[in-house]
Amino acid sequence: MIEVIDDFLPFNQYKQVVEYCYQAPYYYGEVDDINSPNIPTGMVNEIEDTSAIYKLFKENTQHLVPNLELYRMYVNCFSPGEQPYFHTDSSNIDDITFLYYVPTAEWNVDDGGETQLIVDKEMRGVMPIPNRMVYFNANILHRATSFRNRWRWTLAIKYGV
Repeated sequence: MIEVIDDFLPFNQYKQVVEYCYQAPYYYGEVDDINSPNIPTGMVNEIEDTSAIYKLFKENTQHLVPNLELYRMYVNCFSPGEQPYFHTDSSNIDDITFLYYVPTAEWNVDDGGETQLIVDKEMRGVMPIPNRMVYFNANILHRATSFRNRWRWTLAIKYGV
C-alpha cells in the first residue's frame, strides 16, 4: 500500500512546518536500519510530543491509521548530494510510515529528492512536491534521495501496533 495526499495542510500550517524545520536543532549519527551499512546519512531532529508540530501531524494522520499507535516523529535533513541507503522502518506488515515533504521551492524532475520504494521487484518513486504526504507499509524497502543543489527536509511519522 502506498497512498499520496497532495495539499495535505492549509498554507498557513505548511508555513509553520517550514519554519520549524529551518529553525530546529539537528543531530548527526543515525543510521537507516541494522541491515544498512553502519554509516550515518543526513541529520535528524526528534519532534517532542508536546510540540505544536507533533500535535498538528498527529491530529491529521491518526484517523488514517485508527488501530495503530504513534511511536516516533522526526525531521530528516539531507544535504545536496548525500546518498542514503535502502531500508525498512519495521518488519511488521501492519506498521505504517508517513513522509511529509517540506521543500519550499517548486520541484522539477531534474531536482532529485524523490523517495524510492521497491514494490514487487520494481522501483517506484514519489516526487517530493511541497506539502505532499505519502504513507505506506513500514516493511516496504525504501530510501530518500537528496536534491541536486539544495537541502531536503522530510517529516517522518511512524505508527505501529
